[in-house]
Amino acid sequence: MRTLVIVAHPNFERSRVNRCWIEELGKYPDITIHDLYRLYPDGKINIYFERDLIIKYNRIVFQFPLFWFSPPYLVKKWQDEVLTYLWSGMDGLKLRGKEIFLAVSIGAPAESYQRSGFNLFTIEELFRPFQAMANLTGMRMMPIFKFFNANLASDREILLSAKQYAMHILEPSYSK
Repeated sequence: MRTLVIVAHPNFERSRVNRCWIEELGKYPDITIHDLYRLYPDGKINIYFERDLIIKYNRIVFQFPLFWFSPPYLVKKWQDEVLTYLWSGMDGLKLRGKEIFLAVSIGAPAESYQRSGFNLFTIEELFRPFQAMANLTGMRMMPIFKFFNANLASDREILLSAKQYAMHILEPSYSK
């Protein structure tokens, strides 16, 4: 299945996790990497190009680090501009049936993102707006790929996570 990975990391070169993930995904011919911050350093998104791009793919993945309990701002800007444009016309119907994934690198440990944890919310709860977006557009929200403790992870742990991430989006029934 053709997969588009929309990467949004404002400091990609310094990210050990996101760079490793992209290196791993680059090994698969059915995966296209689309780096928003590289393509739009000024934040001006070409909605026509983005519309044409996402319509071509069956699987859409948003890959980003967690920043203050949210994705980086360019993801929200992309949603606001591209999806609003698509939804305002008949092209919005072309999103129906597509699968949407999130791949999130998180600096804190998993225990922090539980109702009884330090942050009081799970990652799934924090990303409910993506589920609502999927519901509205007729897309199918897939389980979130989460990599906790990214700031302290060893190179080996990061490499293992990259392989698990690739399997997660290529074989959604795959479990770690």
